[in-house]
Amino acid sequence: MAVTFTGVVADPPPVQAQGLLEALFKGPAQRERERAAREQAKAQARAQAEAPAPAPKPVARISGPSYHTYKPDTLVKIDFSKLTDPVITGAIGEMGLAPLGIDPFTEGRPALDDLSLRALPEAATALIDHYSSRPEYLWVAGTSVTERARAVIAVLEDADAVGLSAADYRVDVPADGFDMTRATERQKELMVFEMKLTAAVANYTLDATRGRIDPNRISGYHDFKRKSPDLADRIEAISKAADPAEALLTQNPQGAHFEALKAELVRLKGLDEGARIEIAEDVLIKPGQSNPELANVIAAIALKGSDALKADNALVLASYAGKPDYDDEIATLVKGFQKEAGLKPDGVVGPATRRALVGITNADKIEKVRLAMERARWLPGVLAARRVFINQPAYTATYYEGGRQDLAMRVVVGTKANQTYFFDDEIELVEFNPYWGVPQSIIINEMLPKLRADPSYLDRLGYEVTANGKAVSSSAVNWNAVGKGSGIGVRQPPSDGNALGELKILFPNSHAIYMHDTPSKNLFERDTRAYSHGCIRLEDPRAMAAKVLGTTVADIGGHIAGGRNKQVNLSTRIPVHVAYFTAWPDETGKVEYFADIYGRDDYLRRAIDATQKARGS
Repeated sequence: MAVTFTGVVADPPPVQAQGLLEALFKGPAQRERERAAREQAKAQARAQAEAPAPAPKPVARISGPSYHTYKPDTLVKIDFSKLTDPVITGAIGEMGLAPLGIDPFTEGRPALDDLSLRALPEAATALIDHYSSRPEYLWVAGTSVTERARAVIAVLEDADAVGLSAADYRVDVPADGFDMTRATERQKELMVFEMKLTAAVANYTLDATRGRIDPNRISGYHDFKRKSPDLADRIEAISKAADPAEALLTQNPQGAHFEALKAELVRLKGLDEGARIEIAEDVLIKPGQSNPELANVIAAIALKGSDALKADNALVLASYAGKPDYDDEIATLVKGFQKEAGLKPDGVVGPATRRALVGITNADKIEKVRLAMERARWLPGVLAARRVFINQPAYTATYYEGGRQDLAMRVVVGTKANQTYFFDDEIELVEFNPYWGVPQSIIINEMLPKLRADPSYLDRLGYEVTANGKAVSSSAVNWNAVGKGSGIGVRQPPSDGNALGELKILFPNSHAIYMHDTPSKNLFERDTRAYSHGCIRLEDPRAMAAKVLGTTVADIGGHIAGGRNKQVNLSTRIPVHVAYFTAWPDETGKVEYFADIYGRDDYLRRAIDATQKARGS
């Protein structure tokens, strides 16, 4: 039976039937013509059957976002023309003395004619807006620099302590002493200082509030709306604050997380590098194997292991003679070290155990802390007291209540090829016994090759298929004609084997990322947990659902027990941060360090280097 394909969905075969009476009463000539026509049709059918099948439509894979060559913000020359006053400027006499009644700010205006000063575009605009409406000094009194100005400069000079670069905000302070007969020159000098300090304050405020880097320019995996503080108002507020230095410092992120990072930076700078044992990066040793790197493993444990661990294994450490054979006694020692390091104590020396044994240098830690401070500026300046914080490199999701950690669990995040994005959102609802709407990338990249060989593949698995919104069977689809934009949808109904498990926690976003259960529970036992297609799989989804809904785990179980798909909206939306920090403090304030699973530290470091180069500092 011949089946023809005119589109994505196959046309049904034509129904052929002849009436018995019609066949009996046809004349010989008519029957002969029909016989010949049938023979011709059979010949055409044989030719079609023997002809090679049309080549299937090539599979154009759907790829994820890309990383970019970072383009830094451009500094612009401040246009001081709006602040100059030609009438007053021309009225200054030959002796360099201003007419009576001219205020010091007006007296210093001529300095603006020759002043060349660059700033971030928003800072340049804010500076002109401020002094156009308030033409008076903020940091100068009479013929002197104020103590308030000096306090603000001290903050700018200490910018490295908050992860910024002091060189970006350098302002030279005029000497206290000056020639009293050159009062006008003194005012010009003070005017230059005034403008430079205000520009530095505006630049610092921008950098401290939103970061020096626009994360969206790093890659498509970053999704943040860049902050736009009202700089003119902030300049005014800082200059008039009871403590302007403190007011400037508070432009940085506020909260225990940022204070912990600042304290860690101070601690690290005061430490020596100390001894390290190098172990090959690609090391993989299992009990019973033989590997020359084992000697370095034992030496690293002797250096980094706790006194209790070394005491319990004193005989093994003392008798080890550098042999490469990995026996049971050494495996017990390694498992003890792994347990102390918070790793799975399986005795396998792989990447995670190597990192714990080798550690990272203080210089590397300092770099990670600085990068963490930059990333912290992309988040809200003050984190909500009730929130969910997912840190991808740590493979953890944490629920905070009243600003304190109330629940923490392991998670699985995206593979390097299917990276989880870095963004903020709000949790809106929990869906129980969910459908899994298969992303187009999985349909095209992973399912399509199987379906072209076996069109009924999804029917057997119980998946639902739609073509332009209409339900069809998998076997009715011409998968050879399917490609990106074909209008084919696939979803998996609720079931014990559903990829999303019992529930999913939704914060609707353009990346189709959410938290959910998973039937693959064994992955949570692994130290490295980057296995998903981008969503966040939760180790204990019922506990997280109970927290965000403000109910009990037993109540969550009741929603699931019915087996029916249902959604429950949160009474109040909860901020969720799907974040990426390779250095981040735990609940005690101790900063922990994590592997850069997607290589994003390198991209951020390059972006900062490009920014420093563009600023000329």
